[in-house]
Amino acid sequence: MKFRYLILAALAISLTACDSYFDINTKDQATLADIMSRSTAVRQYLAHLYAYIPNDENLRANEGGTSLRSDEALHGKSQWETNWYKVRRGEYSSASSTDVGSGNVWKKFYEGINECGIFIDNLHYDKEDSPTLVSAMEGEARFLRAYYYFSLFRHYGPVIIWMDKDGNPVSSDQNISGKDMDRNTVEENVNFMVKELDKAIELLPADISEVIADYSNMGRATKGAAMALKTRILLFAASPLYNGQNGTGLYDSFVNSRGEKLFPDYDIKKWDKVYDAAKAIIDLDKYALTSKGNPMKNIQDAADSYQNVWFENWGTNTEIIWGWWYRQWAEDFLGSIGGEIAFSAPSGGKLCRNGYSLITPSLKLIDAYPMAETGRYPVVSYDETAGLIDLSRPVVDPLSGYREDEWVDNYQQLVDVAPSWAKPIKVHSSTVGRDARFYSNFLPNGFWWPCQRPMDSDTPLQFTCWDDPNCTSPYSATEGCNRVGYVWRRLYKAGNNLKENTDYNSIRYVYPAFRLAEVYLTYAEACNEMQSRNAAEAISYIDKVRARSGLKGLAEAYPDIDFAGNGGTIGGVTRTGQEWLRWVIRQEKMCEFAFEGSQRHYDAVRTMIAEKEYNMENWTLHVTADNYEDSYTRVSDDYIGGRSVFKKRDYLFPIGSAQLAEMTNFTQNPGW
Repeated sequence: MKFRYLILAALAISLTACDSYFDINTKDQATLADIMSRSTAVRQYLAHLYAYIPNDENLRANEGGTSLRSDEALHGKSQWETNWYKVRRGEYSSASSTDVGSGNVWKKFYEGINECGIFIDNLHYDKEDSPTLVSAMEGEARFLRAYYYFSLFRHYGPVIIWMDKDGNPVSSDQNISGKDMDRNTVEENVNFMVKELDKAIELLPADISEVIADYSNMGRATKGAAMALKTRILLFAASPLYNGQNGTGLYDSFVNSRGEKLFPDYDIKKWDKVYDAAKAIIDLDKYALTSKGNPMKNIQDAADSYQNVWFENWGTNTEIIWGWWYRQWAEDFLGSIGGEIAFSAPSGGKLCRNGYSLITPSLKLIDAYPMAETGRYPVVSYDETAGLIDLSRPVVDPLSGYREDEWVDNYQQLVDVAPSWAKPIKVHSSTVGRDARFYSNFLPNGFWWPCQRPMDSDTPLQFTCWDDPNCTSPYSATEGCNRVGYVWRRLYKAGNNLKENTDYNSIRYVYPAFRLAEVYLTYAEACNEMQSRNAAEAISYIDKVRARSGLKGLAEAYPDIDFAGNGGTIGGVTRTGQEWLRWVIRQEKMCEFAFEGSQRHYDAVRTMIAEKEYNMENWTLHVTADNYEDSYTRVSDDYIGGRSVFKKRDYLFPIGSAQLAEMTNFTQNPGW
């Protein structure tokens, strides 16, 4: 987003000079009025408001680090562990959560909220821009203010809303001191954000080109962006954590200092609001899933269709509703998206320059992907050992076509390679016949790296992961090796020869903050959960996402399951139709949005499955084995790093001690 990088030189004179982000700087209103009367300065200030966008794309730290906290990932090395990975082990508290890198985003987003409020309050001074553009800029600031409130809400639960007695937004709460501050209720949080977004939807254009030349302005918020954020907020509000806690009573006694109950009782009608919001985006008929060729007949076309969510340019990408360019990270010498590729690419020096194997998928994520031929998900559950999910004991759907413990000779790799150089190989049966997204996202142990001449080699190379010094990525007891057995390769475009550090720097993709596939699956979830449940409508939109990856519709894939009624039994697991459809939606989201920002973690939290799904040993392939065949055994003791821990307290992140020192009577989250 070129607009994102405008420098705020003209406004450096102290718009946020106060010591506390709860204050508005009004010591020189005349100067502020003068600044806001100049079009150039106004646009620079607006660009500055985008600087607080959550860093969901940084998978090693900040907001995006929730991937490493969730059950979709494992840290690939024993060193360079981020603070988020310590959070995954339960090694954190309000005292340790001191900055954004530790997961404490409180100060960052309230600073952004404050800046948005100052901008909105003083935008009327801008007489150089047209009223249409001024209105659109107000809409952008209101959208961003709501986004920053939501970024707090998804993390901490209900927070402080700066509004007057009539519920109208103010820049900050100027009339009370820190000792009088306490959080608003979930209902007040949600109603405020939705009200802001409804106003933004009125003000924002459908396309930025309607109010200003789109060159250098890609990434500015539009009507669709505000609608998508509203839909996501309403989804959270209708979900179990924020809507009755599945009857567990988890937050029944959670009140603020004013005695107000912070979390509401269950209300099924909230799903109607999710339905309406998602349907409104669909009815725009403005967005479409990226596609290429015939995904239902050609797995490479299916892979290309899915990969184009990232690889297709913004101007022609029909699926992204709103997003931003990958940022230049000061701490990453590789810069831009290249840093994410390097930190997931294999180490060993033969496949990619400076591959670190730092970000790797969990075996649970690997197990989630459907089978291409049958369209069925291979693993429907796991047996437990000592009360924990045991990934070495999957409950396999016998009709899926999945074979969990065999070998296949002369296998021809099909996605992102050419048979002329990627010759048939021996592979494990669990890697055969999966859907296109599986191969677009991951490279299994033993597969050809999708580049004919990687690095300085004149011949193709295989990614191998076991204790053999002749391998391209041999096991190391200290660092520098893949510790799971699979590479996450989604951001790597096939054939990209990453020989020098500078080869990473030029890679630029748009991060898809909101895209149509999410709207389809949210709509399907609402159809499945609302009082007037409509399983057929839910299935039709799930099928749209599946078809893009070349998969059969659910009715054809699962003729043995009554999704509209009694459900059925798969592999000994019995669920009602609603329960099976709920499970399918979760599986689809896990597959479709693998490592895409914070999707998986906040889905697991809002649906309250994290306590069950996160607590497990660190199952990996047997990367310390001395032969290829044994390397596909699942073990829980090869991984160095400590197992995942999730307790009831972990559904909400603790308010940091620095914030509590400012707000001495603030209500901390339960368990902290």
